[in-house]
Order: sequence, then structure tokens, then C-alpha cells
Amino acid sequence: MNKQKVSVVTGGGSGIGFAVCQALAAEGHKVIVVDLSAEASEAAAQAILSAGGEAQALTLDVTNHQQVNQGFAHLVEQHGRIDVLVNNAGIGSIGTLEETSESELDKVYQVNVKGVYNCAFACISHMKKQQSGVIVNMASIASSVGIPDRFAYSMSKGAVLTMTYSIAKDYVEDGIRCNCVAPARVHTPFVDNYLENNYPDNKQEMFEKLSKTQPIGRMAKPEEVAALVKYLCSDEASFITGSNFPIDGGFVTINN
Repeated sequence: MNKQKVSVVTGGGSGIGFAVCQALAAEGHKVIVVDLSAEASEAAAQAILSAGGEAQALTLDVTNHQQVNQGFAHLVEQHGRIDVLVNNAGIGSIGTLEETSESELDKVYQVNVKGVYNCAFACISHMKKQQSGVIVNMASIASSVGIPDRFAYSMSKGAVLTMTYSIAKDYVEDGIRCNCVAPARVHTPFVDNYLENNYPDNKQEMFEKLSKTQPIGRMAKPEEVAALVKYLCSDEASFITGSNFPIDGGFVTINN
């Protein structure tokens, strides 16, 4: 009988991250829900437990190198292993180069780039000892095509894409697979908050406009992205590493 997989999902308290946690838990994984918000991580873990899955909340700031190292080391002490890391935690940023302040660039870098580095760094030695492991990074269509007014965000997601390639190449002989998923717009609380804050008088109109930027005519559902992540974390995907998977309603191929 196979050992139960221990899977760590950052940004797991809401949106795509929570959907990934649910999908992995439904496959029998013991899911570690990592989030900056203790309330969010605990609520997500409780929801999974209530549905019959196994989950544990871990409040962590992915930008803090020492805190991440200690948190992951403690998980290995508790569970003996980390089989899967889903680097999902991230923040958005709007603006051109001229509109992006140094502090904004640094903030996006700290979460979207250094956060991925910190978590991968903290688990890679444990995966090497096991001679097995899966890392899935959350990239974006902005990793590979130009998106208007997304300078800092595109910078960060381009880095996620190339970090994925580097990890895959460097650790393939250690039995570690690393891939990334590149969504277009996904309907999450982030989108709803963005519309509420920026277009309070015409939210529905803007929602439709944003939806139609995907050739398929709508945004993705978090569960659809989670299904792809779940597959990449599974044994069925054991021949896949060093790949970028757009899930974008045709955005990259049809729009560009």
C-alpha cells in the first residue's frame, strides 16, 4: 500500500489555493494549508476536515526565509516527509514601468519570486533525501506573453517560469519533478475585490469585459486550475517535468 502523500499548498486559504487543497485532499493527500492569514488557513483546513479529508493549517509568511525553513523542517519532523509542494501564494500588481514604484516592485518580488524560492529551498533537501518529490509553481500567461499594465506582475511570473525550468533540470536525477501552471484570468475573490475597489459603479460591465479577454468567453474556475495541478502532482504525471501548462481559454494561442 502506498504511503499517504504529504502536500504543502501555499496561499491555500482562498481562491485557487483552496481549490487545490480540496482537490488533493479528495485524492487522499494529507494537505498542509499554508497562508499568511491564520484565520484563512484554519478555516480552509477545517472545511477539508469536515468533508472527510486530512488537513492541517500552517500560518506562514512566505517572504520570510528563516520562518519558512523552520516551518517546513517542523512539518518533516511531524510527518516524516514532504511529497508535494504547490507554490501558489502570490499577489497582483497593476501598472506600466513608469507607474511601478520601487517599493511596489520590491513587494511583488518578495512574494511572487522570493516566496517561491524560499518554499522550494526549504523542501528540496528533504525531497532529495527521499529521492522523490513534486513541485508545481503557479505561473501565469504573463510569464510568456505581454499583458498591458502588468509590469511588476509579469516580471515576477517570468521568474517563476524560469525557476521552474532550473529546478526541473537540476533535480531530475534526484527523482524530483517540477512544472508550472499558467492560468489566464480566474474568477477568485481577488477579481471581485479588484472590481469593487476600482469599478464600483459598473462592476458587471467590467466583469464581462475581463471575461471576454479569454477567447473561450469566460474566466476559469478555481476548480479547473486545481484539476490540472492535481494531475501534475499525481503518479499519472510521472513522465512530466520541466513543462509549462497554459490553462487560459485559448488566450496565448488564439489572441497572440
